[in-house]
Amino acid sequence: MKKNIIGLIPTRLSSTRLPKKPLIKINNIPLIIHTYRRAKLAKKLDELVICCDDKKIIDIARRYNAKAILTSKRHKNGTERIYEGYKKLNKKYDLIVDIQGDEPLISPNQIDQVIDFHLKNLKSEIILPSLKFKNISSYNIVKVIADNSQRVMYLSRSKVPHNFNKNSDYYLKHLSIISFLPKALSRFCKSKQTRLEKIEGIELMRAHEIGLKLKTVVLKGNSFSVDIKEDLKKAKQIMKRDKVFKLYSDEKKSRYLR
Repeated sequence: MKKNIIGLIPTRLSSTRLPKKPLIKINNIPLIIHTYRRAKLAKKLDELVICCDDKKIIDIARRYNAKAILTSKRHKNGTERIYEGYKKLNKKYDLIVDIQGDEPLISPNQIDQVIDFHLKNLKSEIILPSLKFKNISSYNIVKVIADNSQRVMYLSRSKVPHNFNKNSDYYLKHLSIISFLPKALSRFCKSKQTRLEKIEGIELMRAHEIGLKLKTVVLKGNSFSVDIKEDLKKAKQIMKRDKVFKLYSDEKKSRYLR
């Protein structure tokens, strides 16, 4: 039987480092619309909805023929925001895929790969994809520690594992896509913030601490999130040679505007 899968894109207008980030245009298209249109190219998603905290984003979504739901401004993180959106839709889904709204270069193929992996590993309640990197020092990047069975052991903003013997060949960087079983998303959002979640500033440490089963799948490729002004310049340059951007950038031909 075919599974029913929804993609939910959490976003908020009140970003501290880059105010009104979702509405900032990159090559004449709002950032949040880049994320939406690229996710729309994923073949495994049956439905896609933006979950936002401001009517201005709703208006932009309508202008670009994107589906959006208004959620509370009080949410502490994107996971809580998509949970409200999921409940408002009042439909049954087999998987709920969280696609971060500040990823205007997200790969549709990576979304599909995460879904495929989760469908083959349904005993895992949450799937966190990751990418291999030789060196990661930024605290903005979440590092993943996994065992030989790809079960997530820990998440940190610190550079872990510590390369004490100078023989580490790679680190794992969390990619901003998360696939949830509905019951896992519900249990996560009904639980209080946990100690390590607060210390690390990583919401998914809560899932780990309350005993949910997390697994990672290591994907190929890259990722790029927009957090500061300098990131906008880089995104514009990358899009000039990006093949996926060419599939949806022509306003007259784009199927998303019909």
